[in-house]
Amino acid sequence: MVLPEIWNSRNSSLVTEFILSGLAPDPHQQLSLFLLCLSLYLLTLFGNFMIILLIKTTPALQTPMYFFLMNLSFVDIFYSSTITPNVMANIFSVKKTISIAGCATQMFFFIDLASSEAMLLAVMAYDRYVAICKPLHYTTFMDQAACFLLIISVYTAGFLNSLTHTLCAFTLPFCHSNVINHFFCDVNPILKLSCKDTFLNELLLFLIAGFIEVGSFLCIMISYSYILFAVCRTGSSRSRIKSLSTCASHFSCVALFYCPVFYMYLRPTSAYVMDQDWVLSVFYTVIVPMLNPIIYSMRNQDVKKALKKISINSVLMYIGNLTK
Repeated sequence: MVLPEIWNSRNSSLVTEFILSGLAPDPHQQLSLFLLCLSLYLLTLFGNFMIILLIKTTPALQTPMYFFLMNLSFVDIFYSSTITPNVMANIFSVKKTISIAGCATQMFFFIDLASSEAMLLAVMAYDRYVAICKPLHYTTFMDQAACFLLIISVYTAGFLNSLTHTLCAFTLPFCHSNVINHFFCDVNPILKLSCKDTFLNELLLFLIAGFIEVGSFLCIMISYSYILFAVCRTGSSRSRIKSLSTCASHFSCVALFYCPVFYMYLRPTSAYVMDQDWVLSVFYTVIVPMLNPIIYSMRNQDVKKALKKISINSVLMYIGNLTK
């Protein structure tokens, strides 16, 4: 991606880098914050890699539902890796600088992966709708070709959405400051630095992000409305509990992801205040990717069985090696 050089009229020089305000201005908080970020990041990597390993090695999990879950873990690994390592590197830096190319790259991947996650959650809700409401047609609607087509559509739409916002943001002139009042290159703090009217950028953000986020959320809500209606018509309470248990973990991930995202991005840039909103930013960029595999591990019976089986096999192999 070729980016234009950005003119700063305040000091009549070309801006070659941005400065991130970071998370820990107090030196006494730096070590504790670094260790916290490192712990969360390692948990994110371990949990999501474990989910991917379980699905790839367990025959019982070779279904569309777990294929989409594996892709969610894949997205979460890169989603967290786009933000957290850079945050940790900047904690002990005196001057928390990032190049224009680096900032654009970070924004691109962040928007790409966040958009993909939103749409992937909608695809997973649709999969549950077909499985519960149309079980006889499930293998037809959700065959291998359909699953791959859905995944390709998710990644393509995320790429195009991200490319649009990144190019529009980094063709603006920046003359107010080169200090980004955030701990990563997000679109709202970048737009606040421009000395040009950003109405078109905000409109694009509202329309495209609104279409993706709100559209995906509506798809999830409609799918679950049909699911609840179908479950209520089933005869036994046991079958109702079994049907709802397959959706509980997914719906928990939906709530954790969408609530802060709606608040952060479906409002004007002028309403953005880093001092108040950074907690939400940390939540959906650092904590949510770490929580997703934990939620699926604790609430999903198939994943719990696969984990238990792998644990038992590992112990037996270890005992076998000791007795040789």
